[in-house]
Amino acid sequence: MHSELQNSTTPEVPATLMPTESGDREPGICIVCRGPLVQHVNSVYDTRFGIDGIYEVWRCGWCQLEQMFPVPAPAQLKSLYESHYNFGGEKGTLYTSLRESFFSSFLYRLWIRLDGDLSFHGRKGTGRLIDIGCNEGRGLQIYARNGFQVEGCELNETAAAVARDRGFIVHTHPVGEFTISAPYDVAVLSNVLEHAPDPLQMLLDTREILLPNGRLWVSCPNSQSWLRNVFGKYWINWHVPFHISQFSPQTMTTLMEQAGFTRIEIRQVTPAVWVAMSIIAKMFAKEGQPTRQLRNPVLVVALLSLIRFAAFPALWFQNRRGRGDCLLITASKA
Repeated sequence: MHSELQNSTTPEVPATLMPTESGDREPGICIVCRGPLVQHVNSVYDTRFGIDGIYEVWRCGWCQLEQMFPVPAPAQLKSLYESHYNFGGEKGTLYTSLRESFFSSFLYRLWIRLDGDLSFHGRKGTGRLIDIGCNEGRGLQIYARNGFQVEGCELNETAAAVARDRGFIVHTHPVGEFTISAPYDVAVLSNVLEHAPDPLQMLLDTREILLPNGRLWVSCPNSQSWLRNVFGKYWINWHVPFHISQFSPQTMTTLMEQAGFTRIEIRQVTPAVWVAMSIIAKMFAKEGQPTRQLRNPVLVVALLSLIRFAAFPALWFQNRRGRGDCLLITASKA
């Protein structure tokens, strides 16, 4: 691991993990189990959008959940999401045109079979499904094509409007704060839970909107990924200041059980696109500057092909060792 990412032996606990303006956290305790925190990783910065700031990762001494420090105040986070993250209205560019064509093609269905389906886009079924964090509705289109009756939840009003223009019902309040017409058979949290200020509460709220024996599908980065050690501060899934928590299989299992889920199954995959993004960040990222090469379709496609096929044995081996880059979790409402 890079020198600036060496695990700290400092025993002190920070004054707070959340800004004082939020007023909803006690000083120096885990956001889930309220256990003591110890600094684990330091000197991490945004390698995607070039947002200013240096961040640390602290680990709970009780449940081992990892948490970013400092977390921006809620109003600042909202502003960052609106200005940098998720769907911002981009359309008509070469990148977006190629992306839309790929996701609606047979090639994408083949790709997720080879590379790992980190958004559950290959799963067919029936019943009511809600995609929490549905962005502009790309996933909703795929789930509907797969046989589900779909709705979305998306806090970004611009993205939600695009999804609605595509004909979907999209809620723009957090889970637990909007009225549903009927419980859902499936809820999807695809690369969403790590963004939640309170991941346990998000799981509890999601459980409440499911039918008895309803299914929950979750994907998120793996805090025990071997690529975290390989790329150090350039590992793309630090994704500060947006990824508030980092989960391991153990912490995810504990959270699921605390939220009342059963039949918990965890698989691991290492998406080639995540490896490619880490490579690009390693090559080009500079503190305080956006890494524009992450949206270069020629570079990304070339790396995807090389990684998926040339590096397949290494990726498969690390997945089997429990060191894959992505956790795929399915569970049932008890």
